[in-house]
Amino acid sequence: MAKRSFQTPAQELIDISTGKPVPLPDVPLICSQIRRFRERQGLDQKTLAQRTGVSPNAVSNWENGRSRPDVNLLPGICAALQITLEELFALPGPAARPTSRERRLTESFRRLTEGHRLAVESLTEALLRAQEREACPDLRRLLLMDKPLAAGLGDPTEFEEEGEPVFVYASPAANRADYVFRVSGDSMTPVFHDGDLVYVEKTAGGSSLQPGELGAFISGNEMYLKRFEADGLHSLNPAYPVLRFTDEDAVYLIGRVLSVMDRSELASAADTEKYLSLHPQES
Repeated sequence: MAKRSFQTPAQELIDISTGKPVPLPDVPLICSQIRRFRERQGLDQKTLAQRTGVSPNAVSNWENGRSRPDVNLLPGICAALQITLEELFALPGPAARPTSRERRLTESFRRLTEGHRLAVESLTEALLRAQEREACPDLRRLLLMDKPLAAGLGDPTEFEEEGEPVFVYASPAANRADYVFRVSGDSMTPVFHDGDLVYVEKTAGGSSLQPGELGAFISGNEMYLKRFEADGLHSLNPAYPVLRFTDEDAVYLIGRVLSVMDRSELASAADTEKYLSLHPQES
């Protein structure tokens, strides 16, 4: 005798001779969708059947995959389940239709004179550009100096504002900075390491550092990253001596060292391109 099975209320097939579950056959998508949306609406099969003009047995057959609803019933099923045909078949929805507000604006635009239409178009374009700027990452254009700051013995050079533009994401330090310098040497460890990038704020108007502040200095042919003190320029690495200068020595302050720049603060190529498209004057 062939094995028989019966269906539980939970829609699980159980083999009557073994008492074990039997895998359910694959249910067509539309059938599983009807069940899913019916349960989401909190309807039982009898109520859905009444609303669509079929028998409860027909709804049960749909949901179990034994049959599919006639195409003429689909609009009524969607109305009963409060869904669209696209949702019933799990398809992308249609393109968004104009809202009533958008239709009113269109009708108002059509009633304008040509001159007023041009004014509206100009204002719309300006607002769109402003909106793009608001969505664009906030970047800062700094100068990445060609010559490094010596955190050690110094590199022979003459300080000139020569470097390449570099764009960084806005931050308190980036907003104040004018330059980005690369550190060379180990005299400022453990805070600054060889190869680090540092933000430097250009001093202007005769401003100077307070004792204990870090600065970028140039003396003769050498540039330094040091801590300023009343008795000279100090390294953070105790292995290096204090640099002391006489009144005859020409020592100039390039700027105040603000902080080490994390490499992640360098703007990505995509963000830089977008920023420059909106701010071409900074290219």
